[in-house]
Amino acid sequence: MPKPASSPDTTFLMPAEWEPHAATWLAWPHFHGDWPGKFEPIPWVYAEIIRNLSRHERVELVVKDAVAEKLARKTLKRAHALNDNVRFHRWPTNRVWTRDSGCAFVRWTAGAKAPFHFGELNAGPEALLHPKALRHPSALLPKADSAGLVQSARAGTPVPPNPVFGGAGVLARVGRLSAIKWRFNAWAKYPNWRHDEKIGSLMAHTAGAQEFRPMFGKTRMVLEGGSIEVNGRGSLITTEECLLSRAQQRNPGMKKKDYEKIFAEYLGATNVIWLGSGIVGDDTHGHVDDITRFVAPDTVVTCVDADPASENYEALRENISRLRDATTEDGKPLATIDLPMPAPVYFEGVRLPASYANFYIANRLVLVPVFNDANDRVALNILADVFPGRTVAPIYCGDFILGLGALHCMTQQQPAV
Repeated sequence: MPKPASSPDTTFLMPAEWEPHAATWLAWPHFHGDWPGKFEPIPWVYAEIIRNLSRHERVELVVKDAVAEKLARKTLKRAHALNDNVRFHRWPTNRVWTRDSGCAFVRWTAGAKAPFHFGELNAGPEALLHPKALRHPSALLPKADSAGLVQSARAGTPVPPNPVFGGAGVLARVGRLSAIKWRFNAWAKYPNWRHDEKIGSLMAHTAGAQEFRPMFGKTRMVLEGGSIEVNGRGSLITTEECLLSRAQQRNPGMKKKDYEKIFAEYLGATNVIWLGSGIVGDDTHGHVDDITRFVAPDTVVTCVDADPASENYEALRENISRLRDATTEDGKPLATIDLPMPAPVYFEGVRLPASYANFYIANRLVLVPVFNDANDRVALNILADVFPGRTVAPIYCGDFILGLGALHCMTQQQPAV
């Protein structure tokens, strides 16, 4: 049986987030445990996000079942956010953090040669949602209708045929879009992840992208999208706290050189910039998308805390020092722009990971989390300056951040091809 390839004989490149999108992937909220006692406003936050996004690109919205879809449609309609640019996919989910559970879409580079490997499973929704189909391999092949489209299981959405199938194990067609499917284990912390582990493969299949699964030795590599930040030219930023610490350890035994090899092979990132730590309250133990983000191939915005007594002060100063010593993939100095932190946000005595760096760049749009804080306007003005061709839209996340994530955590871009 064909399976997603595990070691590419080609070159990939993960596009920068500001490059054109075909779509944004989201998962509709349903797990009350992420927002204990504050779940009621969360669907309305989603409605505002989708209302903004769907003006500029397609929104691929994952709902856990028919009941959830009905509720989502009703909410979106009331918020004037339901339109033809929103497509629904009925797939079971545990939580909504698509940045981490979803696949990372990448492109083939020019002249690349496509690999094809054999093994356990090809990434089709039929297999993922119906494991018993593994007894009948032919059932895993996509069935095209007269228009040449594949009907995605349970989704009811026509999608392009998956390009990995071909006679005698030969690729029948290679598109420029591929998907890197990391293993997801809920940040090496929570037990509810088994539905979310399948979401990346379902996304890849629906997008018509060949799926690749990076390995470390004989084990699939764990990685979350929020732990990496790319400039689309060959540079990547991550943190030692997330990838190298023994706390919430994702990949026991992996060292810097091992990660750097994987990043070069699967993301086209030959220049890796290692920061130290993330911010206090970050449940993921050091995700970079809460502290430092590329806004141009040679420029980052990075969080600073002006208060020497702050819990984040020293860690953020150390990160800035490393960034100022860093270079881009072509050896040029990396420009840095300071981005303030909001005042600490607490709920029931617990500090939450409120950060303006958790913004999301869409087509002609930047969604920015705000917290009814004096620094909201400062952060919005900074981002408006660095994204002059985009609308900068504030999204109130004072309640949403109780889920320990914000706008970048909940989104995953699908590049245009």
